[in-house]
Parts: sequence; C-alpha cells; structure tokens
Amino acid sequence: MHFPAIFRFTGLLLMAALAFSFTPGSAPSAFAASEIKVVVNNQAITSVDIARRVAFLKLQRAGGNLGEKAREQLIDEAIKGQEAARVRLLASDAEVNASFERFAKSNKLTPKQLTEVLNQSGVTPKHFKRYIQVQMSWGRVVQALGGGGSGMSTQDLVSKMLERGGDKPSTTEYILQQVIFVVPANKRSNATLNARKREADQLRGRYQGCDNAASVIGGLRDVTLRQLGRIMQPQLPPEWKPLIEKTQTGSATPARITDRGVEFIVICSAKTVSDDKAAEMVFRSENDEAGESEAAKKHLAEIRKRAVIANK
Repeated sequence: MHFPAIFRFTGLLLMAALAFSFTPGSAPSAFAASEIKVVVNNQAITSVDIARRVAFLKLQRAGGNLGEKAREQLIDEAIKGQEAARVRLLASDAEVNASFERFAKSNKLTPKQLTEVLNQSGVTPKHFKRYIQVQMSWGRVVQALGGGGSGMSTQDLVSKMLERGGDKPSTTEYILQQVIFVVPANKRSNATLNARKREADQLRGRYQGCDNAASVIGGLRDVTLRQLGRIMQPQLPPEWKPLIEKTQTGSATPARITDRGVEFIVICSAKTVSDDKAAEMVFRSENDEAGESEAAKKHLAEIRKRAVIANK
C-alpha cells in the first residue's frame, strides 16, 4: 500500500532538507519542559506536542495562527486515532514504518536522512509517524463507513486514474473463510487460550481446502466458520494482511489469539484482478486527493461532540 496524498508537502519537506543541509547550529533550541495543554478522553496533548505540530505546519508553509491550528489538529487526530483503535483499524507500527520509508524514497532521501531533517526542523520522526498512523487509520475508518474518501463514483475514480496514464491498477482478490475457536470472556485464561490454540493448530494441519470445511468443523466444540466472501487486498484488516499475503491458496494462516478466542483465516482462492472495482479499491487506498468526504466529516463531528475535551 503506497503512502496516501496526505503528504502533499513533499516538495516543501525536500526544500527544508536542502535549507537545513544538516549544518551545525541549524537545529531549533531544545523544547522547554513539557506541560499538559489539552486532555482528550484521557489522552494528553502536551506543549511539546503542540510545538512539534507548529514546526510541522511551518514545513507545509501554513499561515494563520499556527498554535491554534496545531491544537485543533492534534485534538482531531487524538479522536480519530481513538476511534480507529476502537473499531480495530489502527495501522500497525510495521505499516507506518514502511510508509515512512516510502516517503523518504519519494523525496530522494534515505530514512536516516529524513529522520535528520525531521529532527532538525523540530518535528521529530515520532511525531511524523504518529501523524502517518492516524491518517492511514482514519482512511480505513472512512472506508468502513462507506464514505470512500472522496465521494467520487467508481467510474469517476477509474477515469481519473486513466487520465494520469497507464492501465487500470490491479490487485489481488481473495475468497476467504474465517475459523474461530470461541473462548467466552468469562473463561479467558492463558491456559484456556493456549489449549484452544493447540486445537486450532491441529485443525489447520487437517484442513484440505474450503469445500469440506463445514464437515471437518461440524464435530468440534465451540468452533464457528464464517464465509467472508470476496475481499480485495486493500480491504484486508491490517492485523491479518501480512499473514494472508504470505499464505498459499488452500492453506490457512497461523492461528492468532483475539478478543473472540483463537482464529485463523483460510485462503480459498486468490487471483489478480483489474476491473473497475479493483481499480477503485487501489485508488481509494492510495489517494485522498479530494479530501475527506461529507460522511467522514459528519462522523468526526459526531464523535468529537461525544468526546471529553479538557483545556488546561
């Protein structure tokens, strides 16, 4: 998955890199002692966080009251990140690091050089990576809502891609089954979960494709089989995506302990597709050029209204 168009200031960051040139004395002075300025649902936003976001806005050549903009952006991002975590769509550290590396490459920088630029500018890699994580995760939340990011029709999206040259992008279409060894919340213990995981691993060894799954699972205690149907690669949940991509057709992913018990995914089929729907999914996962949809803005407004925001 490529980095989205949230990184519109690519050229500006590159200019910043040239301006700093990693020369002695160019780094900003050390931040003063950190103070809590805002608390969003028990998540603190500090004076250091705001100062780093102000530095980030300066890289983007933003105007206006940067302190106020920084505060509002960080409040929104705290709410977005919390919502993404709640619905289990928060981008993983591995995904964020991969996006960071792609962004560095797009600026003709190594990750180490990009790290130095961010440190020199007062942004810091940690702050930038948190920004990446929230933007990636919120895009998934919007997609799950059916907002789709831009509000454009599938045909409009495909036409827009073709205008930029090249064929429609392709992606992998999976047909998946999910097997859940259920462990009720009141019975969760390490011993119970480990025992259920051994059962799941034994079943994985006997699994012979999706056609006979129901008969194999039928006699097992507290085991649920879900037909997940057609899922495009960009739609894969982040916690399952690398496991599914590494698993051969007809086989099952390694078993994972989840809040439902122990689960694994079976890849019934996997094929490369390049139809309009595939193009739409690829486009939506890689681009956000038209900004947030009305559905996304409405959802953010609703959860922000419910949030407990305390200014210190």
